[in-house]
Amino acid sequence: MSHSKINATPKTWPIPRKGKTFIVNPKSTGIPLIVIMRDILNLVGTRKELKRIIHEKNITVSGKEVYDEKKNIELFDTISLKPLKKSYRLTFDEKGKYSLEEIKDSDALSKISKIVNKKTLKKKKSQINLFDGRNYLTDQKVSVNDSVLIDLKGHSIKKVLPFKEKANVLVIGGKHTGKIGTVEKINNELKMAEIKTKQGKFNVLIKQLMVTE
Repeated sequence: MSHSKINATPKTWPIPRKGKTFIVNPKSTGIPLIVIMRDILNLVGTRKELKRIIHEKNITVSGKEVYDEKKNIELFDTISLKPLKKSYRLTFDEKGKYSLEEIKDSDALSKISKIVNKKTLKKKKSQINLFDGRNYLTDQKVSVNDSVLIDLKGHSIKKVLPFKEKANVLVIGGKHTGKIGTVEKINNELKMAEIKTKQGKFNVLIKQLMVTE
């Protein structure tokens, strides 16, 4: 397992910076399962302990069994812990750091993800590429920057969440990461949107927004 100095980890990781020198190498987005289980939820003490739990098939991530303690958990992924009968969803807090929200087990089989690319195919179908790396074929009307609610068990799109004025959004990048609000105005030419929150209004790049329910 490759490691980096803890000072090099993303600021979005809600982990103590003192007491440790090295930690699992970060990827561009998300956070490794070992960091979540050991350093955030404090449910295991060592990598070996987590590997044993994984070997016993006691952890699923977004509906799938896990085989690697370094598996990268992306925004809105769900983690289900069978022995504890608990499930969590990875999100952001208002300070822009990753946060684990405890959810119902029934909610662990769905997640929201943003459409980052779209390709039109024959017979009016579209191939969409999502923020979390998933790809789907759909005949629903969708656009880049919309979000979709995914049925993880059925591997299908339950609902399209259009990116438009008055849509609810979460800021997923930049200095406003973690802020939630509604879209007031969209400037496609500048690729910016004005967001209204409880704290006031500000402009954000569209690529840094994700539509939520």
